[in-house]
Amino acid sequence: MLNSILTLSVTQNASDVHLSSGEAPCIRVNGQLQFLSENKLSQLELEIELFNLLERSQIDTLKQSGQIDFAHHFAELGRFRVNIFFQQRGISAVFRVINHRIPTLSQINAPAIFRELAVNESGLILVTGATGSGKSTTLASLIQYINSTVAKHIITLEDPIEYIYQNDKSLIHQRELVNLECAIDGLLRQDPDIILLGELRNKHSIQAALTAAETGHLVFATLHTSSAIQTINRIIDVFEDNSRDFIRSQLSNSLKAIINQKLVPTENGRKALFEILINTPAVSNLINEGKMKQIFTLMQTGQQYGMQVMPEN
Repeated sequence: MLNSILTLSVTQNASDVHLSSGEAPCIRVNGQLQFLSENKLSQLELEIELFNLLERSQIDTLKQSGQIDFAHHFAELGRFRVNIFFQQRGISAVFRVINHRIPTLSQINAPAIFRELAVNESGLILVTGATGSGKSTTLASLIQYINSTVAKHIITLEDPIEYIYQNDKSLIHQRELVNLECAIDGLLRQDPDIILLGELRNKHSIQAALTAAETGHLVFATLHTSSAIQTINRIIDVFEDNSRDFIRSQLSNSLKAIINQKLVPTENGRKALFEILINTPAVSNLINEGKMKQIFTLMQTGQQYGMQVMPEN
């Protein structure tokens, strides 16, 4: 049952597959949900299929926490990011299709400033947007561009690993970790040039990203925020009042850019639109002084630096 549904999802160029106890399976194509049939999935049948994907320890984790994230490779179908969870009707799952080919920056229509950002020696580059907005793909394209152009040691900390890189000019180590915070503490002893942290979920991971960027590393990470200015506010607001002046100073010094993105429908599928904030000296001063509202004006007039506000659809 599961293989046939996933096979159909790949042939339909779906981004996600939804399997829900007591409901018919559905897929997301170009941002829209489509039911595949009227046949509803039984709780028992779906649980057997999904548990077959898991190790014993993963089943224990699922039962204890009510959900689990992992990646799984299906022969002839490819790689999927999977979230299994329990809900009111029973077990359910979402499969995110991971393209085995990492798109180039040209293929995602990335502005030219992306290539300039990728050659920075240090600093923090954040890719932000809603769930399903293509953040992971943009990060993968940036890492692959670096991999194909310069010799760097790149370490990724992912939960779970999505795109698989093949070493080209760079040496890439991908680590799949549930506890990101524990791994960050030892990361700087592994001689990285570039660090990909995935999602910054809490104060500890944000502080680690800022510290790594300050100590001479180029750090990529993501946040679930809807604009560049909201991203800055989110980072600062995570910390206690008595720490915020210090965090503003750290961020103003270490930030290189914030790329906010969303996917919009086109005749042939979907494309990414980008809002870009570059941390110029003027932007840095505003961050340090806490004058966030004035940053948008600099973005509107900062095309010469590669900045742009979110384009209209």
